[in-house]
Amino acid sequence: MSRKKIQRQTALLEQLAVSPTMRVNALAQLFAVTTETIRRDLEELAEQGMISRTYGGAVIRQALEPVVSERHKLYLAERTRIAQAAISQLQDARVIMMGSGATTAEVARQMARQLNDKTVITHAFGVAKALASNPSMDIIMAPGSYHEGEAATHGAMTQRFLSQYQADVAVLGASGLDVDGCSDALMDAAEVYKSMVQQSSRVVLVADHSKFDRVALARWCGWSQLDCVISDRQPELALQQRIEQSRADFVLAP
Repeated sequence: MSRKKIQRQTALLEQLAVSPTMRVNALAQLFAVTTETIRRDLEELAEQGMISRTYGGAVIRQALEPVVSERHKLYLAERTRIAQAAISQLQDARVIMMGSGATTAEVARQMARQLNDKTVITHAFGVAKALASNPSMDIIMAPGSYHEGEAATHGAMTQRFLSQYQADVAVLGASGLDVDGCSDALMDAAEVYKSMVQQSSRVVLVADHSKFDRVALARWCGWSQLDCVISDRQPELALQQRIEQSRADFVLAP
């Protein structure tokens, strides 16, 4: 590979990190090359696993997330707003499944303060701990292999356990959100989320704006499988249009 191509592809990755929704035509103009050159660059970067191709462009593949204890320190105000907005989606539910993550743990904290008499099935210790401050909550922990970084159980045992229950709603987070749906940095976590989606009548996604236009390792849900998306910002146009085309309601946290 020529030095010029290496420099262009490095700059291309940097540009996608800043403006992840830029299309091929705009990238070609920015780098003063043909659209065919940009498409070849994108295909080569996709083959290296550094990006994922989308219709008319690309998004950067997200690296492994920080452990959940570190994620709790990020976007504190945004997560609180999202969690407060989620409460209205859960008031009528009797049985709720909840996935792991910093945002779902904040939802659990708000639930403990504002709701009573819910049965919550979770594989996440942070969620269970937050709910435990409210003695009216019936908390059911899913067994399985413990993942220290995520503070949650995963694996075949977890999935078999979840298959025994039917929930009114599942509350889930994500590592990445792109036009094709939701993905997670951990393959085992993604399999648990798939089980929760399958066993729930409604699915509520809670995710801050940093997850927009990102693709993580394992896809676990398409937009057609979601009923409600709650975030602190509107996504960029392509992602916004994709959500609007699905059956999911988009709730902007006030």
